[in-house]
Amino acid sequence: MVQQTQPHHLFPVQLHTKWCREKTSQLNLYLQDWLLDPSSLTARLKQHCQDFRVQVLGQCIETCSVDESNEDILAGEEVLVREVLLFCDNKPQVFARSLLPLRSLTGKEAHLAKLGEQSLGQVIFNHPELKRKGIEVASFDQQSRVAELASYYQLSVVDPLWGRRSVFVVNDKPLMVAEVFLPNSFAYQDKVNQ
Repeated sequence: MVQQTQPHHLFPVQLHTKWCREKTSQLNLYLQDWLLDPSSLTARLKQHCQDFRVQVLGQCIETCSVDESNEDILAGEEVLVREVLLFCDNKPQVFARSLLPLRSLTGKEAHLAKLGEQSLGQVIFNHPELKRKGIEVASFDQQSRVAELASYYQLSVVDPLWGRRSVFVVNDKPLMVAEVFLPNSFAYQDKVNQ
């Protein structure tokens, strides 16, 4: 059922933090626009580059932790964890961590466990029944695991890294996607122009 990959040595990166609903008022409007954009991040990134690709860091079955649980995905529930990097023109832009409850990987959605280097966002945003719940945001400091991952790719983490997460529902089956914008991501570039 689950496609196994040779995991990156930092997998699982995880995203231990306190997520908040739209706590973005102190951020510049350009970054807010990226964080709160309800459309497909994959599609938006593709508009900014010639070559888009997904690198799978790892995929495994885990028990959902209390800090990642919510009203749709419960603590203690078995989930397929998938962590990837999204690259534009060979530069890492976004770290993404998805939680797919095993109960959601049934029927037509079973193929979501076998995406390989396909973008999850590209697949689910093509689904006519897709519903996206509210967007939550969080920041990650230089001591975070995602900052460690950025450093591994020679990205200097000076300012906090910002991320967002949402629960998507496809045919009444929830899955959660968290995305963190890495240093030098398009989401931060407007700061240079201000």
